Amino acid sequence: QVQLQESGGGLVQAGGSLRLSCLASGRATQSYAMGWFRQSPGKDREFVASISRDAGSTYYADAVKGRFTISRDTAKNTMGLQMNRLESEDTAIYYCAGSATHALTENSANYQYWGQGTQVTVSS
Repeated sequence: QVQLQESGGGLVQAGGSLRLSCLASGRATQSYAMGWFRQSPGKDREFVASISRDAGSTYYADAVKGRFTISRDTAKNTMGLQMNRLESEDTAIYYCAGSATHALTENSANYQYWGQGTQVTVSS
C-alpha cells in the first residue's frame, strides 16, 4: 500500500519562504513520477509542479515558475517543494501526489496516490 505524507506547512508573511516535504512509503514509489497540487477555498485543485522518477525533469505551473523549486531524493523516498517569494495567492492546502502511470504530468487524473495535504497560509 502506498502512503504519502506531507509536512512543512504553516503561516508565513508575504515575501517569505517555506519548504514542504513529502515522505512516500510503499512498494515501488521510487519509480513514480511525483507532483504537488494545491487547493484554495472555493477553487478547484490546481497543478503546482511535477518531477520525473529520476528527478531529471521538472515542470511548473506558470503561477509559481521562478519562485518554487521541486526536488526529490529517491534514496530517502522524499520529495520537496521550496517556495520563495510567497504571495497571498499561494495560500492553499498543498497536496503531494504520485503517478505510477504517467511521467511529468500536470493532470490530477493521472495521479493515483495522494497525501492528506498541508496548509500554507501567506499573510499580506
